[in-house]
Amino acid sequence: MVKIGKVESYIHEKLEKEKLHFVLLDPDDVSPDLASKLAQMSEEVGVDAIMVGGSTGAEGEVLDRVVRRIKESSNLPVILFPGSHGGISKYADAIFFMSLLNSTNPFFITGAQALGAFTVKRYGIEPIPMAYLIIEPGETVGWVSDAKPIPRYKPKIAAAYALAGQYMGMRLVYLEAGSGAPEHVPSEMIGLVKTVIEVPLIVGGGIRSYKDAKEVVKSGADIIVTGTAIEKAGSLEEARKRLESIIRGVKEIKK
Repeated sequence: MVKIGKVESYIHEKLEKEKLHFVLLDPDDVSPDLASKLAQMSEEVGVDAIMVGGSTGAEGEVLDRVVRRIKESSNLPVILFPGSHGGISKYADAIFFMSLLNSTNPFFITGAQALGAFTVKRYGIEPIPMAYLIIEPGETVGWVSDAKPIPRYKPKIAAAYALAGQYMGMRLVYLEAGSGAPEHVPSEMIGLVKTVIEVPLIVGGGIRSYKDAKEVVKSGADIIVTGTAIEKAGSLEEARKRLESIIRGVKEIKK
């Protein structure tokens, strides 16, 4: 019998009370020092977890240094969000062990997962099975992962993939518009997916403001992810203001 780990239990326990906000930090875009400061700030303003990874595959010592610095400066769970099997760090608490269900390349559905499985086991990192779906426009991750992005105006396709992911045993579903996307996943799509699945729904990409965050969680997202909006802020003060605004939008929607 597979037991649910500490980080996944933490997520479920928090979701019983409120919607959640995760910050995604890409080691290709932030230095270890900046990652440390952003993680500390995230904990101070009420972020629920830190995800680390990126679509271009930061790995090895670069990844390890960022994860270590985050762990030194924050008590938040650190969850790996790997672009491939190389995006694994032994210093992380957990990993979204995800399958990109609408990729046209089997490598991103099961291949990378098989190559990384023994490393996850050897390091003792908690795996959290997740169905990962790329929604138009998909941005860099869609191109790198050979995805066939789900059209924004076809919510039933997203719902079908999400339900299939749940039926295959995935314990989370993630709708991804892509880092830096001009718009977040459509509200109609979020709402329909939420009505057909029974596992937590994560939405990321194109969420930059209080209004975006509130709309996404009101539509049905249990967890939202922001990355570019924080990483690209002109200063730490501006990053804090954006985080505080986004978190207000998330937490105002009650369970």
